[in-house]
Amino acid sequence: MVFWETHRMRKLFISVLIFAATTAALASDTAKTAIMPPLQPWDGASRKLVAAKKDPWITPAEKADFRTTPTFDETVAWLQKLVAAAPELKMISIGKSGEGRDIWLVIASKERAFTPEALRAAGKPTILAQCGIHAGEIDGKDAGLMLLRDMTLRGKKDLLDKANFLFIPILNVDGHERASRYTRINQRGPENAGWRTNAQNLNVNRDFAKLDTPEVRAVVRAINEWQPDLYFDIHVTDGADYQYDITYGWNGPIPHSPSIANWLNAQFRPAADAGLLAAGHVPGILIYTVNTDPSRGIADWFADPRFSNGYGDARHLPTILVENHSLKPYDQRVLGTYVLLESALRIVGKSSDTLRAAIEEDRQSRVATLPLAYTDDETPSKTIDFAGVGYRLVPSPISGQIHVEWTGQPITMKMPIIASSKLAVSAPRPKAYWIPAAWHDVIDRLAIHGIHFERIAQPRSVNVEMYRMSAVKLGTESYEGRVMVSATATLEKRREIFAAGSVRVPTDQPLGDLAMLLLEPASPDSFFQWGFFNSTLQRTEYVEEYIMEPMAAKMMAEDPALAKEFEQKLIDDAAFRSNPEGRLQWFYKKTPFYDERAMLYPVGRE
Repeated sequence: MVFWETHRMRKLFISVLIFAATTAALASDTAKTAIMPPLQPWDGASRKLVAAKKDPWITPAEKADFRTTPTFDETVAWLQKLVAAAPELKMISIGKSGEGRDIWLVIASKERAFTPEALRAAGKPTILAQCGIHAGEIDGKDAGLMLLRDMTLRGKKDLLDKANFLFIPILNVDGHERASRYTRINQRGPENAGWRTNAQNLNVNRDFAKLDTPEVRAVVRAINEWQPDLYFDIHVTDGADYQYDITYGWNGPIPHSPSIANWLNAQFRPAADAGLLAAGHVPGILIYTVNTDPSRGIADWFADPRFSNGYGDARHLPTILVENHSLKPYDQRVLGTYVLLESALRIVGKSSDTLRAAIEEDRQSRVATLPLAYTDDETPSKTIDFAGVGYRLVPSPISGQIHVEWTGQPITMKMPIIASSKLAVSAPRPKAYWIPAAWHDVIDRLAIHGIHFERIAQPRSVNVEMYRMSAVKLGTESYEGRVMVSATATLEKRREIFAAGSVRVPTDQPLGDLAMLLLEPASPDSFFQWGFFNSTLQRTEYVEEYIMEPMAAKMMAEDPALAKEFEQKLIDDAAFRSNPEGRLQWFYKKTPFYDERAMLYPVGRE
């Protein structure tokens, strides 16, 4: 009896173990597979762009039927082979990543103008396309490889008749090599993709203002040297489901470069959309839903200069942010990107005069008061017909909130646009900014941006306005490797002596708006808010109570008005009344011993 009972228990125990192991395996497999919304069928005309399997110039992605994307080494090797065969192409390194990889730029020029000076002398407009700033979003790289091949070896040499093409296949090269199938959980292909951030875990597309990363420093230097007429930054979306496969746009709705925005709206988008539609794609505006319920609207986003499109807008460089739809298959996204870039070369080649006129108009503008930040309006600016996908809003027992289930059925819906057009903060334009020599890190970054300044060789006394900071708030956690800071800034007039090596940054220059956005402390992407001046917000001299107690008593005895002010503050301010140290500090600040530069932003406004 004991034997059979023990045997039965042993069998039960083994069954439990088998069940548990099976359940764990199933759970493990489930966790390895992202559950996507239903896929909409697609068979666009752009499929004809794919090379035949026996073509010796087939790209690695085409050869793999777009299931995978090549590694960094494979990409570079394929490009080097193409460059060796195509005299219109040259490959140069524009910098090194944190882990020492080259950041490659391919120059495509019919005249073989392979230096910035030669390219400008040729007189044709230039497009710069940058891919893989978020290395998991790598559509542009594989589209660009196909396009470079076709414009040199496969019958599309006319693309270079009226325009030049600069191509960065992978900007975030270190993130690109952190590749696996477990990278973007919401993206259909490729099976292997890189990581969003670089080797320092910094989001490279948050760095255009502060310039902490070698990747953005490299591309900004390239922009200054090569002076492109149109700049593409190619991404893949997060977020909602809809019918559009290629969405793109530029800064707005009230940009720093209104003439450029008008050109992009009036001349670029209609022609680019027509090219995409003819190839079987569904182009759309940038789509950022404002709520879990898609019908609540799309945000018309105003990007700050930390982002590529906000940076381009601030420096009056036509900049197009491309966001391919992550829920569309990889081949569809790559082919759509190819079509968009090909269309852009044709559009810019045909309309370079009007494009350059718009650029020049914005670069010569000197607005008296510069907007520094906008917030969303409470009411929609307009309503559009939106090519969406059916959905249900379902209560979730897991998260406890309402979540969206996409049905995959195409629908058209009225969609409100919520614009970031409510002015939050602005600043009057000074003649110039004065930066003391000690702040060399800030001065160095202004130089990388290409902002012009004068460095003085002898000390100079200057009448300036300077900001005194109060109500300082530091961020509670790290953001992009820094602790952000904000404060209330009050202007005061001063006579300052700037030491030799200090710089004067005039705002009457093409990058004057960018200089203001970097140096005005109320700007969300100012060097101040990124924490470059945090040392000015700390106290370095103190007072002991045994000194201040008798001094305060004597100060009140000699100054009845001061005594009355103190007594009134005790009545009015409960926090002050209960703060012994604060009460002594109040008197200390009224003595000449107190640091008169405490909380003083060291940049002067002329």
